[in-house]
Amino acid sequence: MPQTRQHIGGERPPRQRRLTEDVVMTEEDMQRFLADYAKMNRSDGTVKFYRRKLQRFYDDLPADKTIRYGTLQKWRESLLQHGYTPGSVNAFLSAANSYLDYIGHREYQLAGQLKDEKPPQPELSRAEYLHLLRTAKALDKEKVYLLIKLFAATGLFAQELPEVTVEAVQEGKIVCDQNKYKQIVTVPGCLRKELLNYAQENDIGSGPIFQSRDGRPMHRTHVSAVIRNLCEEAKVPKEKGNPKCLRKLYLSTRAMVESNIALLVEQAIEWQLEQEQLSVGWER
Repeated sequence: MPQTRQHIGGERPPRQRRLTEDVVMTEEDMQRFLADYAKMNRSDGTVKFYRRKLQRFYDDLPADKTIRYGTLQKWRESLLQHGYTPGSVNAFLSAANSYLDYIGHREYQLAGQLKDEKPPQPELSRAEYLHLLRTAKALDKEKVYLLIKLFAATGLFAQELPEVTVEAVQEGKIVCDQNKYKQIVTVPGCLRKELLNYAQENDIGSGPIFQSRDGRPMHRTHVSAVIRNLCEEAKVPKEKGNPKCLRKLYLSTRAMVESNIALLVEQAIEWQLEQEQLSVGWER
């Protein structure tokens, strides 16, 4: 998370900082910080992220709501004891550090990041991917078939699924604007036809194609769940049944194709140079 001292403008609570001063955290200061942070054109999700982390920090403070030297160190240990991963603990501390920076008490910040030793992302092979499609087709599970094919053919993130609308697929281009980064994803022709047929058969005339029973866009946890269920039926390791693995397959496939193209280009250039050498080379 970015440090907020350099970015948050707004009126900060007046402080007379002393090295021995304890800090009382108040709801008012927290709300003022969040309001100023929202003015930085941050997404609603980011502001909610800070709100949740800071509310947890406030709730975990002692009854007097006082921050002292060692407070963040003890809080970090408590979060780890409650089963939070190092990455999640780092996120909690980032929000607390930003708040302390905002109120002018950086001396109570806790520096350093915990290392999050994540296991390597499992690899989904092309053969396993095709087996999943065949299984979904044999079981007449068209929605999960299309989900698997969509992620593997476009490299979309799960949170970008609501952007897969009837209108976007008709145009053949999906505009994704996650984290202020705009990207246009092309829908392959064969997938485009299948998606539009599915939308027509399910009376989806506009908006997101993948919907839950109540008509809202599918949540990414639901997406992963239906793919994992198909993995079990297809005898494919269920840890490979998620949009991340499908996106990784897309990226690895694309990299392989691009490397093959690069090799063909080099071979073509080499052949052209050899032909030119035969006609105008210096050798006698």
